[in-house]
Amino acid sequence: MTLTEEMIREQKISIPSSSGNVVIVEKLINDICASYQVSEDYYGNILVAVTEAVNNAIHHGNKADPNKIVDVEFKASDKQLSFVIHDQGPGFDPTTLPDPTNPENIEKPSGRGVFLMKHLADKVEFSDEGRTVLLGFNIIPN
Repeated sequence: MTLTEEMIREQKISIPSSSGNVVIVEKLINDICASYQVSEDYYGNILVAVTEAVNNAIHHGNKADPNKIVDVEFKASDKQLSFVIHDQGPGFDPTTLPDPTNPENIEKPSGRGVFLMKHLADKVEFSDEGRTVLLGFNIIPN
């Protein structure tokens, strides 16, 4: 697939840290996936992974403080759709998260977001002390 002029190549949105603003991100994902004719199954992976990252940024990073912003940046290449989500929180170490599939964690209501991102996206990279996550989705199979 090659990029055409009518396709969304890159876009950045900034939203206040409120759960209600996730619909803005969902609309962005819908527009991008329609533009790239992403299959329904793969669309679900993108939607869940990106909204999990945004929800984590809102609730865990920015502590749902509406005065703090979550930035969502989208970029496309010939092979990959990438989303970068950044919050203004204190950060965290993603390597210290407990495994949500361990029996002692199965009943816990939280702790699955990063696990889902890692299983649904083709690329997951944390930076800026955990305040930034890059999610990459291959649009051309490896």
